[in-house]
Amino acid sequence: MPTFLLPTLLLPAFVALSLAAMPATAEAAHKHAHSKKSHSHTAQPENGQPKRDAAMLHVDLPTRIEQRCNARAMGTVGREHADMQPEETVAYAFADPQLGDASITAPGAAIRSHGHWYHLSYTCHTSADGMDVDTFSYTLGEEVPRDDWSAHSLVP
Repeated sequence: MPTFLLPTLLLPAFVALSLAAMPATAEAAHKHAHSKKSHSHTAQPENGQPKRDAAMLHVDLPTRIEQRCNARAMGTVGREHADMQPEETVAYAFADPQLGDASITAPGAAIRSHGHWYHLSYTCHTSADGMDVDTFSYTLGEEVPRDDWSAHSLVP
């Protein structure tokens, strides 16, 4: 009879994500509100659009653009760097991102892979509604020393 360990293996990640979701200061709460990612399955509602996408339409446009571009950063970095498995991106870690009508430039972003944070700079242009990424370019930088994590809202 097979033994399934999936719930046991996911429990530490769930606890870590739950703790990461609780900002320690008001400033962290503000920054955290701009970095939440939408996690959902892709079941189709009646209109054929994935539920995740339908939920994103209720998020304000700047946050939607940031979330879509952060997700693109993780996907692109993960595909282009075999040693990376991105888990999270923070657009505002080292500098405030600049938002345009349907774009974001994040010169001070950070990306986490295998429990380590790395400097990241990216520019991303989306469709007018912020739902689709049209262009994305980035530069992956050096690892962020662990001593610098808390000062930049980077969680383990």
